[in-house]
Amino acid sequence: MASTSSLTLSQAILARAISHHATDHRRDSRLSLAALPAFTGLKSTKSSASRSTTTTNCRRRVSSLQVRAAAVETLDATTETSLVEKSVNTIRFLAIDAVEKANSGHPGLPMGCAPMGHILYDEVMRYNPKNPYWFNRDRFVLSAGHGCMLQYALLHLAGYDSVKEEDLKSFRQWGSRTPGHPENFETPGIEVTTGPLGQGVANAVGLALAEKHLAARFNKPDSEIVDHYTYVILGDGCQMEGISNEASSLAAHWGLGKLIAFYDDNHISIDGDTEIAFTEDVDKRFEGLGWHVIWVKNGNTGYDEIRAAIKEAKAVKDKPTLIKVTTTIGYGSPNKSNSYSVHGSALGAKEVDATRQNLGWPFEPFHVPEDVKQHWSRHTSAGAAFEAEWNTKFAEYEKKYSEEAAEFKSIMSGELPSGWARAQQMPPEIFLSKT
Repeated sequence: MASTSSLTLSQAILARAISHHATDHRRDSRLSLAALPAFTGLKSTKSSASRSTTTTNCRRRVSSLQVRAAAVETLDATTETSLVEKSVNTIRFLAIDAVEKANSGHPGLPMGCAPMGHILYDEVMRYNPKNPYWFNRDRFVLSAGHGCMLQYALLHLAGYDSVKEEDLKSFRQWGSRTPGHPENFETPGIEVTTGPLGQGVANAVGLALAEKHLAARFNKPDSEIVDHYTYVILGDGCQMEGISNEASSLAAHWGLGKLIAFYDDNHISIDGDTEIAFTEDVDKRFEGLGWHVIWVKNGNTGYDEIRAAIKEAKAVKDKPTLIKVTTTIGYGSPNKSNSYSVHGSALGAKEVDATRQNLGWPFEPFHVPEDVKQHWSRHTSAGAAFEAEWNTKFAEYEKKYSEEAAEFKSIMSGELPSGWARAQQMPPEIFLSKT
């Protein structure tokens, strides 16, 4: 089955083919298309039913200190730290519990990246969990797709119908909506299918390019209907792949200022410490490519550092931003954190219990504390308001710029121009004479 990045121009064209290919899922996760504007470019939500410390110090070379650390500056209206920490630990333990139940998966990345994931989905990104394909949502790509329980946990907390508690409990099982790597044709809310490392970086560049292209084509001085960010989390494995460097070079060349990448700098791969194979200065490479680079030194508990880095990144309009976030893989695990053993295997019952004690987590597996649940529940109404506001803006745009609005609708719905079949059959010289 073909998979595409959602709501790029190519996806709009291929939407019908994807819908035609898809078969009924064990649960009907389809949205009510009648209640949504036809031009939002929705694809079918039906899916197939088948389917050490010393070495660390060496790794932190003196040259990397030249990269400017993000200033600690708290954004307005942020949640109190105690609730943030509780929410972050909820994300960690949803991932731990799902991997443990499946006895398969990668718990280390979600445990380390939970703080940045929380801040992105709870404080920064604009989306509508009840309509995952609302056009002007912010996009998120997990290029390090092996850590997908991070994203599943976030979608679950945010209120996406595609990831219920039973879906978390079915992680990596045949026919589930939570496969071992994210699949955009399986789970509404997943923008891009990722697995081969580096691929998600390239897809994120494509999404950011589509946003910039559509904005240049359709936005007007008095009306911006295309205005969203693309965020991506990538790891050392993604950085090792050539495709990520090639795509990142293009992103800087094109000046994609609305592309913000979070580099999970945990220096651990499945084979051990990256000191054995990957010692380049990533910061300097990205600076050389033309990116704005920020270093968050404490990605484990430095919530204000992460917030300030995002704020700084958004202030840079003419180039993409790489935020290097230094984290501890498997954060909270007393005996396995900061090691390859937490990268791609379940912690084991004994270590799960030790981690619960270490982080002060008294709850049963898959439990979401009521105050965390209540806090995240606001995203349902907030998301509906975001979409309603955009629909109003587009209606005003359509009154002023009817031709452009019609063209925008056509692109987003995947409808080809009238007469396209006849034009396809014309001899080239006649077709060119009419264009």
